[in-house]
Amino acid sequence: MSDAIAERLAKLDACAVSDALDQLGLPASITGLGPLAARRRIAGRIITVKLAAGKPPEGAPARHLCTTAIDTAEPGNVIVVEQRTGVECAGWGGILSNAAKVKGLSGVIVEGLARDVDEAADIGFAVYARGATARTARGRIHEASTGEPVTVGDVTVSTGDYVVADGSGAAFIPAARIADVLAAAEAIAAKEAGMTQAVLAGHAVSTIMGAGYEHLLEGKTEA
Repeated sequence: MSDAIAERLAKLDACAVSDALDQLGLPASITGLGPLAARRRIAGRIITVKLAAGKPPEGAPARHLCTTAIDTAEPGNVIVVEQRTGVECAGWGGILSNAAKVKGLSGVIVEGLARDVDEAADIGFAVYARGATARTARGRIHEASTGEPVTVGDVTVSTGDYVVADGSGAAFIPAARIADVLAAAEAIAAKEAGMTQAVLAGHAVSTIMGAGYEHLLEGKTEA
């Protein structure tokens, strides 16, 4: 991710990006992926991991899930893990959090469960997931692929795409549309910041959040 894109993306929250996705007719943000550890916003370019049920196929390399993604990641990346196997166990754990922190990754998002969340909190590594579990992945699931498209909610996510996640949800941005989404989200954020300042200055919220706000996603910005 270029420095310019990284700087702009880091200034935006998931709500502004979600609104921009709506405005541009792109798939909506994903609800329910909450911060379990290090409750802070994360943003960055994505590396994907897809998990599958059962033990690895015979002859497959002996490696633990998500280790390839961490080894190949660059500082600021976000690992996105699809753990939709139907098997109740973690798609991420404590040693992985430590390794990802050492590599300077922004965080991890698990479409599924994660474990060792207290450990992740202790080291300040951001883990987003559907929930927590103590159940290990060993003997239950295995890594099917790294770098191939995954599904999060109802959105297809590819390596090289972008994401912003915070306490409100996770907004995924296709790489081909990053410039459009950034521009739209920045305009929305600036408009809403001005409206907030007007409310703090004592103007009636019913006036501030009038027709202009209701039509904001249509690109109309009148008060």
